Amino acid sequence: MSTSVPRPFAFDTVFDDAGSIAWQPPVRRKHYSAEEVEAARVAGFAEGERSAVAEAEARAADALADIARAARAALGALQGVAHGHRVDSANLALAAARRIADAALDRFPEAPLAAALEALARELEAEPRLIVRVAPDLQERLQLVLNHTAEAVGFEGQILARAEPGMLPAAFVLDWGDGKAAFDPRDAALRVAAALDAALAAEGLHAEPLLSASETDDV
Repeated sequence: MSTSVPRPFAFDTVFDDAGSIAWQPPVRRKHYSAEEVEAARVAGFAEGERSAVAEAEARAADALADIARAARAALGALQGVAHGHRVDSANLALAAARRIADAALDRFPEAPLAAALEALARELEAEPRLIVRVAPDLQERLQLVLNHTAEAVGFEGQILARAEPGMLPAAFVLDWGDGKAAFDPRDAALRVAAALDAALAAEGLHAEPLLSASETDDV
């Protein structure tokens, strides 16, 4: 007489309302053929390889995203540096221009007045009289310049240079009754500086690159 070891009921079989078995877990095999083992090994290796490739691709995508963020940050920093360089270069050029202009006006204070009279020649040709206010120290010198320039442009009216205390050597005011024209080196310098500041502010970080594409390729 053989005896069997009782197996506890695992409650893993599902019955329907009629008492028939609706589902029960598959019987687990204890023995596999060599072909089945090899096929399972190949399938497991392929699945592991796919998982490794997917993980590597995900890491590569994250690395590329980090590189893109770093590149954008670096580009913004470079644009800021380039803009600062433009501002510094413009200010340096303006300072040099002021020094050159000041030196030129000290040596030739009559040049702006002569240029203004030549530019206004057509507007002044019918005027009988022109009064010019100038620096006291240059009154006689500028009177000669005015007479010579008036003769050169064909102005036949009377020109009087009058001393105006406090005026800079190159400054002047032209008065012909119906209109006026004036020049002050200090005001001119301030207007130029304001125009430069406005241009740099409007340009901001959207200026053209410091180097063209061809120059960049050469570098």
